[in-house]
Amino acid sequence: MRAQPFKWIARGEPFEKQTNGSSGTFPPILEHLIRQRGLPAGVDLEGYLRPRLRDLADPFLIPDMKPAVERVLAAIDKGEKVCIYGDYDVDGVTSITLMRRILMAYGLTPRYFIPRRGPEGYGLSTAALARCMAEGPKPDLLITVDCGTVSINEVAALRADGIDVLIVDHHEPELDGKPDCCALVNPKCGTEFTYLCAAGVVFKLGHALLKTRTVDLDLKELIDLVAVATISDIVPMIGENRLMVRHGLKHLPSTLNPGLRALQEVTGMSGAATSMDVGFRIGPRLNAAGRMDAPEDALATLTTDCRRLAHELAQKLDAYNKERQTHEGLIRREAVEMLTRDFDPLRDPVIVLGSRSWHHGVVGIVASRLMRQYHKPTFVIAIDENGVGKGSGRSIEGISLVEAIRACEGDLIAGGGHAMAAGLSIHEDNLDGFRKNFTDYVLSHSNEDQRRPKLMYDAEISFDQLSLEFLSSYDLLQPFGSGNPQPVFISREVGLSRSPLHMKNNHLRFMLRQGYHEQDAVFFGGGEHPLPDPPWDIAFTIDRNTFRGRTTLQLIIQDVRATQDG
Repeated sequence: MRAQPFKWIARGEPFEKQTNGSSGTFPPILEHLIRQRGLPAGVDLEGYLRPRLRDLADPFLIPDMKPAVERVLAAIDKGEKVCIYGDYDVDGVTSITLMRRILMAYGLTPRYFIPRRGPEGYGLSTAALARCMAEGPKPDLLITVDCGTVSINEVAALRADGIDVLIVDHHEPELDGKPDCCALVNPKCGTEFTYLCAAGVVFKLGHALLKTRTVDLDLKELIDLVAVATISDIVPMIGENRLMVRHGLKHLPSTLNPGLRALQEVTGMSGAATSMDVGFRIGPRLNAAGRMDAPEDALATLTTDCRRLAHELAQKLDAYNKERQTHEGLIRREAVEMLTRDFDPLRDPVIVLGSRSWHHGVVGIVASRLMRQYHKPTFVIAIDENGVGKGSGRSIEGISLVEAIRACEGDLIAGGGHAMAAGLSIHEDNLDGFRKNFTDYVLSHSNEDQRRPKLMYDAEISFDQLSLEFLSSYDLLQPFGSGNPQPVFISREVGLSRSPLHMKNNHLRFMLRQGYHEQDAVFFGGGEHPLPDPPWDIAFTIDRNTFRGRTTLQLIIQDVRATQDG
């Protein structure tokens, strides 16, 4: 349970006040929702809602793209030995797959390598590089994807061994220098495309190669991989990310990649694909292999050309995901038990939990769930037999975990990441001290209102406005994600047509009534919350539900409260 109910806050001006400003080209509610996303006045709505692949910008606007293309073409012309080195998450394995497909189109047969999360850690670690060099011939060129930007010492060691390094990445660069590589293709080293994930940067490199030397390669056939990576890596759904995801999702049902096709079959996907399908079906299964220290199986799924093997591997990834869910459920239950003993949600502004029985690969997921449940900045830490913990953190709006880690560095072995998600290493003897100092940081960098859970909604609408025609115009806003959140609506004075249906995992299904209109609704995890007596005000998103060939509009409940005036 949350310590406090959500405070509902309208995002911008109410919808009713803006209907007179409609252009008439699109439904007023759609133009209102677009304005809520901060698009400037006079923006080309047609271009925003129906972006075209031919509008992709010049890839050479990314720093170091020209020397990167020159070095890759030199490797092709000389027939050099090339190794692609990536990360173990979805963005990493899709980036390796993309880079491999591009190089093969130019006649190279690169080998590829992916580190294991537990024993080797992220990026160009010493342990992973040692295994990489031992497993295959020494490369003339090592191409890193989704890692390498801050690996100054590791790249220096590779260069000393006579290996050129080309870095294709999207992570934040160091302020005090960059690796001694032949090219660092990272949009964050410049001003354009800084929102791209690594697979998006690899796609731009492929585009730049094709603009320089044409071969028989249709990048449009690979754009579904970019879509999967962009959605799974939760990068902003703006600019070319929006364009590539929109077209990638259209391409996904007819994909030429046997692995992506098999994953859709294993997860029960059919027909049109959505960002929700990728985020909750495909992405978790690709990630699960890395979480279970078997990332090579995810990579093999995407790189195989054999449909039979792809299906076997997809089933294996599904099994990893079920194993991940088992670990996650166990950790979450134990974490909640700890919180019932030692945690006061009205008093304590943070959650810091650790255990020697927890699996390091799923603590980030549990941290995310606890953060959403309690609306507290949260770290969940798996501690090994030597007493060293590896933890993942998730935060609420306004509290930077990176800054918190810097403020608490005396308690930690190491730490870093982003404002909303970060990782750390800590000795278990320092957990209590870290919890206290983390608490002090949060209290001194936020006020009570900032720490209160909030629900931002886009518009108030009534059930008589909800229709398949409304859903069709609403779908033009997709794909949803970071930077383009799924719109949240509210409706007032809503009743029940019948008692809620309890489903597994504490989900609830409703048939809701407002006046003479009814709507089907699902409240995921709603059974965990005590519901007031109707009538209700409800906050919800909308979704397209297709069952046995019939399409209906379904409400996905975000919050329920007793009806209030005004």
